[in-house]
Amino acid sequence: MRSKQLQAILDAKTKPIGALGRLENLAVHAASILGRTGKVPSASLTIFAADHGIAEEGVSAFPQEVTGQMVLNFLAGGAAANVMAAELGVPVTIVDCGVARPPPAADRLVDMRLGPGTANSAHKPAMSVECAHKAVLQGRAYGAAIENGIACFGEMGIANSSAATLLAHKLSAIPVADLVGRGTGIDNERLAHKQTILERAAARTGLLTPIEALAEVGGFEIGTMAGAMIGAGGARRIVLVDGFIATAAAALARAIEPTCASAFIYAHRSVEHGHGALLDWLGAEPLLDMDMRLGEGTGALLAVPIVRAALSLFDMASFADAGVSTSTADAS
Repeated sequence: MRSKQLQAILDAKTKPIGALGRLENLAVHAASILGRTGKVPSASLTIFAADHGIAEEGVSAFPQEVTGQMVLNFLAGGAAANVMAAELGVPVTIVDCGVARPPPAADRLVDMRLGPGTANSAHKPAMSVECAHKAVLQGRAYGAAIENGIACFGEMGIANSSAATLLAHKLSAIPVADLVGRGTGIDNERLAHKQTILERAAARTGLLTPIEALAEVGGFEIGTMAGAMIGAGGARRIVLVDGFIATAAAALARAIEPTCASAFIYAHRSVEHGHGALLDWLGAEPLLDMDMRLGEGTGALLAVPIVRAALSLFDMASFADAGVSTSTADAS
């Protein structure tokens, strides 16, 4: 259904036109992605995990082994994303795109390993162009197979805010200084060091195609997530975009397949320094601003009830169905 048709349906419901503000806009957008009204869809969360060679440069507050430890925590149900998802009845799947130490096989763990983490992009390409293509393609197949109408995507990977900063810079030409942030919570001294490292990494290459940018500076999980966003959008799923790193993946997805962006709903504005600049470049208006910067898909999860509430508006009675007058003349 087209947006004008959907808006006309909402305007005939038992409320003043536009009385629900942005919720009505969200309802129209979400229903147009699905191509229907009716049953409100269920949601799922996928967390893509991988390690990053640039962590060797001391750009994070945590050591690289935390990536694998957090994957085990996700599988045990102990992370913030797990408890929030459980409260909302949202199933969680973890995708290993290249954690340095492979986790043991487990339910809801999907193996999409591209290697034991990327190379150090401060000195050389993070991955080959062939590997970058593979990341996007495997993600695309995964996203296209998602059955839930609302697809939430999150990530885990020490130093992935560095990879996201570099990728966003290459795609948008926003200066590194306007994108680099504290990530896991580094102090001012390490933030200055991180900016120096990232500017050096960015200077290694000039203009790049989207796939080349992923190969030079990106992450296995970011590329796979971008592919999943393309696949899910093509399958008429609502893609809830999480924070800074997921937004970098969305920017990559849009650069590769521009039409997929119509399926994106940006869940929240992270306090990670570069997120606002990247959202502005994308022309995106997020639903929430909760001073969050965790990742893991937590912001996307918070948006699930809002999207579902918006879609439920189509179940309201119309003025005609309810026998409610629409004007003084009708009531006389």
